[in-house]
Amino acid sequence: MSAQESAARTWSPPLPAAAGFEHTVIETAGIRTHLAAIGKGDPVVLLHGFPSHWWQWRTIAPAIAAAGYRVICPDLRGSGWTQAEDPRFRRDAMRDDLLALFDILGIDRAHLVAHDLGAVVANQFCYAHPERVRTAVQLAVPPGFMRFSPRLLPAFAHMPRMLMHRQGQSLRWLYGPRYAAVPMDEATIDAYLCVQERPEVDRAVRALYRGMIVPEVVRLARGDYRRMRLQPPTLAVFGRRDGPFTEPVVRGICRDHQECAERFELAFVDDAAHFVTDDAPDAVAALALDWLGRAG
Repeated sequence: MSAQESAARTWSPPLPAAAGFEHTVIETAGIRTHLAAIGKGDPVVLLHGFPSHWWQWRTIAPAIAAAGYRVICPDLRGSGWTQAEDPRFRRDAMRDDLLALFDILGIDRAHLVAHDLGAVVANQFCYAHPERVRTAVQLAVPPGFMRFSPRLLPAFAHMPRMLMHRQGQSLRWLYGPRYAAVPMDEATIDAYLCVQERPEVDRAVRALYRGMIVPEVVRLARGDYRRMRLQPPTLAVFGRRDGPFTEPVVRGICRDHQECAERFELAFVDDAAHFVTDDAPDAVAALALDWLGRAG
């Protein structure tokens, strides 16, 4: 057994295998955040989606690090190997966790690359603390200033099951063909869901949706963010097979971005669905590096 494999097994449950990452725990008020980091240079913070964790970036983070960046992948509150004292969720709790993490790590400004739940957190952070963000890449989630459309309702079809989630219920269906264009093998799904064995992570599912996701969807639907201005340069990326987020729909809901954002662009990835980071990691890394270089 290598030293890295031995270290991975000291975590409970053991960390999935991913070469080159350093693992640490950062303590801030009320939360112990697990971080996986790789590389040296300007900071790039990668925020995972639901119900994933840092390992979602196992291919993308090394590619970004190889271009000369320090890539930091935290497990968000209620996910992965992070531990929070308070099991409840406020709408902006993860945003505040991220700010505390920036402060304790001495990060003045960073690039943000985020997927799904992480993109919701990144969106909040960009509006609340634009001076701390150099650029942002949002994956599979529209910008906060989008025009809400009934054509997006199928994107919320999973929410009733999440709101009624009971401890011990499997989340494997979330990694099925509706959300992934490239079928995930059982070992990959097991690596994502191994942390559901931790009761605090399993209990967090319903609390997350009731305390954060629903209130945030309400804000999006009533256009709260359209009354603000998105300052960090932002790229929104979607898989072309991502259900209701077809290119015409996405371009339609973002059609007046010049009025709402300083700099905003869209990109679409072939043969990818909601889990674009697993379907097309090389394409995501290339798009992120291009945006960091052009907009940062």
